[in-house]
Amino acid sequence: MASRREQYTADKFISLFGELVKRDLRKKYRRSVLGYFWSLLNPLLMMTVMMVVFSYMFRFEIENYPLYLICGQTMFNFFNESTNMSLYSIIDNGILLKKIYVPKYVFPISRVLSCFVTMSFSLVAILIVMLFTRVRIHFTILLFWAPMLYLLVFCCGMGLLVSSLAVRFRDVIHLYSVLTMIWMYATPVFYPIEAVPPQVAALIRLNPMYVFITLFRELLLYGRMPGIGLWLSGAAMAALVFGFGAWVFSRLQKTFIYYI
Repeated sequence: MASRREQYTADKFISLFGELVKRDLRKKYRRSVLGYFWSLLNPLLMMTVMMVVFSYMFRFEIENYPLYLICGQTMFNFFNESTNMSLYSIIDNGILLKKIYVPKYVFPISRVLSCFVTMSFSLVAILIVMLFTRVRIHFTILLFWAPMLYLLVFCCGMGLLVSSLAVRFRDVIHLYSVLTMIWMYATPVFYPIEAVPPQVAALIRLNPMYVFITLFRELLLYGRMPGIGLWLSGAAMAALVFGFGAWVFSRLQKTFIYYI
């Protein structure tokens, strides 16, 4: 009997996750003529603009710069969008939480999952760039999903953290946009790490987004198997942030009802 109840609960939660993800996707592309096609078109347009700015105006000499750029851009945009959407997830569903019991963690995590679906569409844009620029496709591309999985776990942890803090401290909503802007410039999305002084580069290497993006680029762009140290760093960073975010969320969720 207990196992049946647990199975029913698990199925119910999976169904709830699915409905929330579909709701977020429908809301994002509602009344859009191109709809989901924007998930493919948007990274290509952004890559073109940034490529013109940074390859011609700032003259960064990077081999296969279009692919270098869109790999970093795709990963960082997922982090930025998913955590910003998670930021409002508990506040936006305050009325629902006051009426019925729903596990609160499903709201920030469903926001991250809906953005993950969007990023998955963006992988087609990366493939188009690889074919257009005639980049040699290596067997390491088969592991493209591993850095994405690391980033997914990391973003779930960040989503749990910022969503719980935003309920209690509304200033977090305003500060987080500033934080993500600083985070973007502290991540080699459009510039090579060799362009910064060695002391700054040492700090950048401690940036989780640098680790995830580097893993992704090594597999897709350079066709190299990243070292075990990089893999372990990525796994540790993702696990630590997820664990910390889940711990903070569990400590604060009992007080959400008083602040939403």
